[in-house]
Amino acid sequence: MTLRKKILYTLLAVFIAGIGYMIYFFYLAPSANLQSIYLIPKDAVFVVETQKPVDNWDKIRESEAWNHLQQNDYFFELTESIHKMDTIFHNKKKLFQLFGTRSLFFSVHMYKPKEYGIFYVIDLKRIAKLKLLRNYLNTILDDTYSLSRREYHGKEIIELYDKESRETLYLSFIKNQLIASYVHTLIEASIDQIGEPFIGRNLDFIEVKKKTGYDDMFRLYLQHDYLDDYAHYFTNEKTPLIKTLSENFLFSGFSFDLASNNTMTAKGFTSISENNLGYLKALQQSGTSKRSIPKIAPKRTAFYLSFGFDSFTELYTNFLQIQQKKPQVFKAYDEQQQAIEKLLKIRIKDNFISWIGNEIGILQIQSSIVRGQNDMALIMKTSDVEKAKTNLAFVQKQIKKRTPVKFKSINYKDYPIHFMSIKGFFKLFFGNLFKAFDKPYYTIIDNFVVFSDKPNTLKSIIDTYIEKETLNSSEDFQHFNANFKAASSLFAYVNMPVLYENMLSLADKTTKKQIQKNKDFIICFPQIGFQLTPANDLFKSKLVVDYQSADIVKSKEQFKDLQLFGPLLKTTTAKMPNILDVKDVFDVAPLYPDDLNANEYVKKYKSGVTHVEVGLKDGLKHGRYYEYYPDGVLKIKGRYRKDKRVGVWRAYDVEGEQIKRMRFKE
Repeated sequence: MTLRKKILYTLLAVFIAGIGYMIYFFYLAPSANLQSIYLIPKDAVFVVETQKPVDNWDKIRESEAWNHLQQNDYFFELTESIHKMDTIFHNKKKLFQLFGTRSLFFSVHMYKPKEYGIFYVIDLKRIAKLKLLRNYLNTILDDTYSLSRREYHGKEIIELYDKESRETLYLSFIKNQLIASYVHTLIEASIDQIGEPFIGRNLDFIEVKKKTGYDDMFRLYLQHDYLDDYAHYFTNEKTPLIKTLSENFLFSGFSFDLASNNTMTAKGFTSISENNLGYLKALQQSGTSKRSIPKIAPKRTAFYLSFGFDSFTELYTNFLQIQQKKPQVFKAYDEQQQAIEKLLKIRIKDNFISWIGNEIGILQIQSSIVRGQNDMALIMKTSDVEKAKTNLAFVQKQIKKRTPVKFKSINYKDYPIHFMSIKGFFKLFFGNLFKAFDKPYYTIIDNFVVFSDKPNTLKSIIDTYIEKETLNSSEDFQHFNANFKAASSLFAYVNMPVLYENMLSLADKTTKKQIQKNKDFIICFPQIGFQLTPANDLFKSKLVVDYQSADIVKSKEQFKDLQLFGPLLKTTTAKMPNILDVKDVFDVAPLYPDDLNANEYVKKYKSGVTHVEVGLKDGLKHGRYYEYYPDGVLKIKGRYRKDKRVGVWRAYDVEGEQIKRMRFKE
C-alpha cells in the first residue's frame, strides 16, 4: 500500500470516527435536558413563548402596528429590554440560526415596587454541550462591551457590560438552557429554583398550557396573582377590577398570531381560583347566552361587560350551592338577604330573580349631556317584561312605605323613570363589581330594565335608543363582534376612541397633557374584545385586538361624533356671546338635573359664577328661571310650569339693558 493511500485511509477513518462521535454526541448520548418553563422565576406576571424566535421577531418588527408604537416614548420604554437584546443579537442571526427552531421564553417580573424586569430563556438542546458556544460570545461583541464571569451557587454567570448605556446583560448556561436578563436578581432567582420549579410544576398552569396549543406565532401565559402589582406600575392606585381578576383567576394561556388585516386574534384557556367568591364558578356551570344588550347600548359606549347564562334562576341556584360549601361566607350572605327582605317585606326570589332573563351587563358611556361625567348603567334582560314591571312597582311601593325615601316617578319621552333605594342590594348579587349601583333610578326600554345612580344616564340611553344610535347600528361594532361566538358566559368590549374621550375629560391637568400627547397611540387600537365560554373546569378564552392607523380612526363618523363639547369650551369671560346673535333668545338649552328630588337646579361656570338657576318639581323645570353671562350680568329671566315656559320672559344684553320681552300662554 502506497503512502498516499495510507494517508487517505487514515483521514477517512478519522472523518468516519468524527461523524460517529457527532451522531453519538447529539443523538445517542444520555441527555438531562431541562424544560425552559422550569427556569422562569415564580413571580412572573406573564410569560411569552415562541418556537421560531428569529423569524417571529422579524415579523413583529415589520408589522405596521409595532412600527407605529415604536414612535411612542412610553411604549418604547416598555420594550426597551427587548430592543437591547435585539441590538446585541439581531446582526448576528447566524448564531441563533445555528440553534434552529428552538423555543424562546421571556417573562415580565415586578422585581421591586413600580419596577419591572424581563427574563429570557432559550432552549439550546444538545448544542449547549459544546463549550465553544460559550466562547463564541466573544465573537459577537464589539468594543462597546466588556465580558466578565462570576460564580453563583455553583453556576457561572456571564456579565456583558455595555460601556455606553452602563447597563449589564446577565447570562448563564443551565444544562440545555441559556437564561438572560438585565436584572441580576432574576438570574439568581432562576438558579435558586432549579431543584424546585414553581410555575412549570403548577397543576393549574400545566392544564392551561396543555390546552393552549403550539400552532401560532407565540403563546402568552398570564399569572393573575401578580396582575394587580403589574397594573399598579401604570397607575397610582390599584384598580378594583384588576384586583378582582387577580383574586378570582389563576392562569390564562393564549395562542395568537398577527393577521394580515392588522387584527390580532388570541385563543386559549383560563383557570379559576378555588378561593373565588363563587360568581365565576356559578357562571361556568350555568351555560351561555347570546348578547342582546347592544340593541339598547349607545354607540358612545366606552366599555361593555356582559354576563350570559341559560337563565338567571339557574345561575342564582348554582351560586347559592357554591356559597353553602363555605358556611361562614354563606351565613353572612344569607343574613344580609334576610335583613333586606324583612325591612321591605319583599321576597328577593319572587320579586327579582323570577323575571331576570339570560343576560346582565354593565355599560360605561360617554355622556352626551354632561362633559366629564362617567356614566355607568346596569342592564338586566327580562324573561317577562310585564312580570318585571309588576314586581318592580311592588318593590318601589314597599320602599316608599317602609323608608323615608320620597320620590314621584317622572316621564321622559314616554319612558317612566323610577327611583329604587335599597342600599347594598346589587352588591349582594355580584359583589364589589356592582357596588356602584347603590341607590339607582331605573327605567324599562324594550325588554330590558336599566339602572343607574344618575337619571341623566337613563335619559341619554333613552335618547340614543329612540334615535337608533346604538351599538347594533354601528357597522364597526357589528364587524368586530363577528370575531366572537354569539353566545358566551362573559364578554368584555372596549371602544378605545370613546374611552379616550372619557379619560381626557376626567383627567387632571398633568395627566390630560400625557393623554393628549399619546392620543394616536391609544386610539390606534379602536376595538378590543375578550370572551369566556365554559370548557369543563376551565373557561375557553378569546382575545381580539383591532389595529388601524390613527388617521383612519379619526376619519370615521363615529369618532367625529365624539367631538361634542369642543365649541362650548371656547366661551370665556374675555369674549362673551351676544344674545342678539341667537335666533330665539328664549329657546334655552336643555337642563339635566342629577337629583330628581331637588327643589332647585343651579349650574355654574368654571369660574364659580352662576350660569343657570331654576326651580324644580319632580325633576322638571318648575318655577323662576335665571340665566347669567360669565361675568354675572343677568341674561334671561322667566318662569316655568311643568317644564313649559309661561308668563312674561325678558332678555338682556351684556350691558344689562333689556332687549326683548315675550309673553307665553299660561
